[in-house]
Amino acid sequence: MILERLLADSLHLDNGRLTGGDMRYFRFFASCLLAIGIMATPTLSRADLDISISFDLFSPPPVAVAPPSMPVYVVPSPPMAGYIWLPGYWLWNEYDYFWVPGTWVQPPVVGVLWTPGYWGWGGNAFAWHEGYWGTHVGFYGGVNYGGGYGGTGFVGGGWQGGVYNVNRSVTNVTNVTNVTNVTNNTTVNNTSNASFNGGPGGTVATPTAEEQATANEKHIPPTKEQTAHVQAASKNPALTASANQGKPAIAATAKAGDFTHGVVAAKQAGPRNPVAEQHNDAIKKNPSLAKGAALPKAAAPTPKAESAPTKAAAPAPKAAPTPTKAAAAPAHKAESAPKAAAPTHKDEPKPKD
Repeated sequence: MILERLLADSLHLDNGRLTGGDMRYFRFFASCLLAIGIMATPTLSRADLDISISFDLFSPPPVAVAPPSMPVYVVPSPPMAGYIWLPGYWLWNEYDYFWVPGTWVQPPVVGVLWTPGYWGWGGNAFAWHEGYWGTHVGFYGGVNYGGGYGGTGFVGGGWQGGVYNVNRSVTNVTNVTNVTNVTNNTTVNNTSNASFNGGPGGTVATPTAEEQATANEKHIPPTKEQTAHVQAASKNPALTASANQGKPAIAATAKAGDFTHGVVAAKQAGPRNPVAEQHNDAIKKNPSLAKGAALPKAAAPTPKAESAPTKAAAPAPKAAPTPTKAAAAPAHKAESAPKAAAPTHKDEPKPKD
């Protein structure tokens, strides 16, 4: 109807309607437009569609295999007062699990605390539950992240009169002169190093009534600083589980996104989780058991291999100038031949005698 109206207006028809032969002309015109539109539209393969859809690091798909255990590391000193400790965790980058280093960040507003995200078993795969800021710490799967996050609640610090106080017992504030707001509360840490809730080898924690109420409160998503920190970690091949075997060289950082200064390496990988290992082995031997959930891919190292030919081809241009100089030298020497012909002109006066 819209095309008909536009064509009718262009033909200056009465009442804006097409009839008889004009209608046949309209149909022909519309068919041509449709054919042109189809030809102008590029044909997209499945690969093209996959490339066009960006992978969301903060909402990864369910993963069939369990993440590695939590590595053992020391919490670095905070850069200054007012920073809150965010523990490290394993995340999925479409190819493999990778470690997001623990770090200190500034809260988005006064009075809020961080509830870490966690992996939870959903029946046939592990689903990621994103962390958030709120006035209370909610459920994070019973995972012992350390640094005050022992599996439930948070004892790494607290707010008093608009000032955040760090708990010296669970965070490292020694030899830091610019952090004076500290407390000395005692904490009891969970002895499990499972990095996920439920399923084969996971924690068995369930939300308490208080944690369930916290889930319904107003939350603030991760800050830009946190987002940039995660993105930087996802681009570091050394942080993938397949590369570090559960023992990341950058386990924690003093400031978000800075993987050079104030870096703490993991002392050791987390303890083995036989049940989770059996589950992962079964999935790898029979991928059909994943039932559509994400699986580790061997395609991740491909970009590294592509860079090798580029470096090997670099010496070629350097060798090119050598033949050029050698070819140029004989050319100039050959031009000196006409100089030998000069004596011929000097002998010409002899016939006059």
